[in-house]
Amino acid sequence: MTLIVNGETLESGAATLSELLLALEYEGEWLATAVNGELVHREDRSTCRLSDGDRIEVLSPMQGG
Repeated sequence: MTLIVNGETLESGAATLSELLLALEYEGEWLATAVNGELVHREDRSTCRLSDGDRIEVLSPMQGG
């Protein structure tokens, strides 16, 4: 399916948001995620099913000062 992740179009076979994050090598408990503008909490990522055309935003904290 085609997804838009942080503004970039990509093809993915991930069925859930947690599978997508694993495939894209996002790690850590500090991530903030949203699907189609709706915040998805960490505990809900494994049950958040993705559909063709979904827009996913993944935010991670920046390091440095």
